[in-house]
Amino acid sequence: MATLLLIALGIVVVLAASAVWDIVQTNHAILRVYPVVGRLRYLLEKVGPELRQYIVTSDLAERPYHRAQRSWAYRAAKGVDAAVGFGSQQDLGQPGSYHFLPSPFPMLHSEVPQDARPHVVGPHRPRPFVTRSRIGIAPMSFGALSEAAVRALALGAGEAGIAINTGEGGLSPHHLSGGGAVIFQIGPAKYGVRTPAGDLDWDRLRAIGSDPQIAAIEIKVSQGAKPGKGGILPGAKVTPEIAAIRGIPVGEASLSPNRFSDFSSLPELIDFVERVKATVPVPVGVKIVVGDASFADDLARTLAEEDRGPDYVSVDGAEGGTGAAPMSLTDHMGLPLQDAIVVVDDAYRRWGVRERISIIGAGRIVTGAEAAFTLALGADMVNIGRGFLFSIGCIQALRCHTNECPTGVATQSAWRQRGLVPNDKRSRVANYAMAVNEDLMVVTRSLGLQSPADLTREHLEVVVAIGQRMRASDLYPYPPLTLQAMVSPEVMSRFGGEQQPVYWAAS
Repeated sequence: MATLLLIALGIVVVLAASAVWDIVQTNHAILRVYPVVGRLRYLLEKVGPELRQYIVTSDLAERPYHRAQRSWAYRAAKGVDAAVGFGSQQDLGQPGSYHFLPSPFPMLHSEVPQDARPHVVGPHRPRPFVTRSRIGIAPMSFGALSEAAVRALALGAGEAGIAINTGEGGLSPHHLSGGGAVIFQIGPAKYGVRTPAGDLDWDRLRAIGSDPQIAAIEIKVSQGAKPGKGGILPGAKVTPEIAAIRGIPVGEASLSPNRFSDFSSLPELIDFVERVKATVPVPVGVKIVVGDASFADDLARTLAEEDRGPDYVSVDGAEGGTGAAPMSLTDHMGLPLQDAIVVVDDAYRRWGVRERISIIGAGRIVTGAEAAFTLALGADMVNIGRGFLFSIGCIQALRCHTNECPTGVATQSAWRQRGLVPNDKRSRVANYAMAVNEDLMVVTRSLGLQSPADLTREHLEVVVAIGQRMRASDLYPYPPLTLQAMVSPEVMSRFGGEQQPVYWAAS
C-alpha cells in the first residue's frame, strides 16, 4: 500500500510541476490556457499520421503512396502472390484514370516469356549501355540513404540485372557491392568528382567512367522533389565516410548549389555534355524537370541540326521524391511526369530524331501498369525510387529528412540501421524488380505485343470527365515534323527520300 501511495504522490508531483511549467512558459498558447490537458493535443498531432496510415484512411486515400500501392510492393518484394480479389478498388470512371485496350488475341506467355528486345542507351558510344530491364533504381544518394539501404539496393540490383543510380552524393563502395550496372550522377556540387576548389576533377571522372561497372554518366540539371533548388544533407548525416566520398567537411551540412556554375544556357550545357562524352566511353545523359517546353524542343533541335547533346534524357516528374524540399517547390514547381514525358517525347519526334535518344521517366511509379502507362506516353525506361525503398522495409513514416527513419533506410544512425540487414533485404529488392518487370510484361502480352517498346498512346484511353474518355493519341497527338526536319537530307534518308505524312508515331 505504501508503495502505491508513493507512486501516486510521484505522479501528482510530476503533473503539478508540468502544470506550473505550462502556465509560465510563453511559447505555446494552448498550454498556457490548458496546462497538462493541452499536451494531449500535441501528442495526437505527433501520432496523427500513424493513426491515419493504419487505422483511419481507406486503402486508396493516402499520399504520396496509398496503402494498396505499398501493399503490392511489400508482397512483390517478399515473393508473395500480389493478386487482388473481389474486383478493383479504383473508381474506374474518375477523371485521370487510364485504361489499356486489351487485344482479343493476347500473346501467350510461352511466345513472349520476357521482353523480346533489349534496350540500348547510347548505341553509338564506345561502350553502350544494353539492358533487358525497362526499370532501374532511381537516383538516391548515399548520405540521404543509409549504408545498409544502399548495399541492399545494390546487391538486389545485381541479382535482378537492373541498374542502380548513385544520386548526386558520389560513388561509394556500397553502390559497387552488387557487381551490377551503376549509373554515376554528377550534381551541381560535383560530389565525388570535385577538386578542393569545387571544380570538376576531370581525371577523377575519367577514372570513374572507365570502371566496367559504370554504365552511364548522368548530369543532374534539376530534380523532381525540388526543381530550382540544390540538395541538402543535414550535418548529422555527414559521417566521416560520407564526407570522404563527397569531398566535404565532416559533420557540416552538405549544401548543393541550385545549378552548375559551369553552364547557364543551353549551348553551354551542350558544350559541357560533349566534354563529358569526350572524357568517358559510356553514354552521357541529363536529368531534368520539365518547365517551358521550349527547352526540350531546343535540346531536340540541337541533336537534329548539330548531332550534339545527351545520349538520354531522364525526366523527373514534379511528384517529388526522397529528397527533403520546400513545400512550395514540391507542390507547385514543374510538370508532373505524365505531361513531362509527352513534352520531351514530342520534341524529339518533332525534329525527327526520336530513335537517337533514350527517355527515362520517374515519378511515383510502383507497379508494372504504372510503368507501362509511362512507356506508352513516350518513355523508353522508367526509374523507381520509393517503390524500391518499400521493398527494403520503408513504411512511409515521412521522416526521411530528420535522420530518424524508424526502419534504417534514410538515416545514418547505427542503432536504427540495425534493423535493415542488406544480405536479407537483397532478395526482396531482386524480387520486387523482377515482379515489376513481369507485371509490365503481363500488360504488354495482354495488348498483343512482344515488347514494352511497342507500347504507344494508341494502346490506352484516359478518362477526361465523368462518362467521357479519349484515346491517349487524341489527348496527346503525335506532333508533325518541323519544316526543318522534313527538308533535312538526313531525316529524308530515314523516310525513304520522300516527304512523308506529318505524323511520325511508333508502330
